[in-house]
Amino acid sequence: MRSNVMTRTLVSVAAVAGLAAGSLATAGTGFAASPPAAKTAVSSRTAAIQAVNNLGLDTAHAANWQCWLARWGYNPGTIDGQLGTNSWKAAQQMFNDQGLGAGTVDGVVGPNTIRALQRYLNQYGYNLAVDGVAGPATKAAFWDFNAYC
Repeated sequence: MRSNVMTRTLVSVAAVAGLAAGSLATAGTGFAASPPAAKTAVSSRTAAIQAVNNLGLDTAHAANWQCWLARWGYNPGTIDGQLGTNSWKAAQQMFNDQGLGAGTVDGVVGPNTIRALQRYLNQYGYNLAVDGVAGPATKAAFWDFNAYC
């Protein structure tokens, strides 16, 4: 009987020691730093910026650009003054068809698309630097170009 009590005591002590060790091992993970929330917020913000990119145009001027694209046989989607993916895909396709080098037709307004836009506007006498940056001169020319549909 005495050995039975001793065995139970040892098993109990071992179990308590095991639980304590397990608690200590997981305590470190419970206090580990979680990934910063700011990184997720930045990703969401980037996606929102890419969803519609009017390059400084108001909705009337942006609708004129969409109308222009449609008039030339490219489908910008709904003519609503919001230059989203479909509008930029139509523009990229038009630029590429004219040999202006917009690159991949993906609807993303990156440096290749901006360079192609600058080359396109230069065909209409805007004399822009073809640098792939949508700076003030490029935005002003794009605004002026889209004054009419």
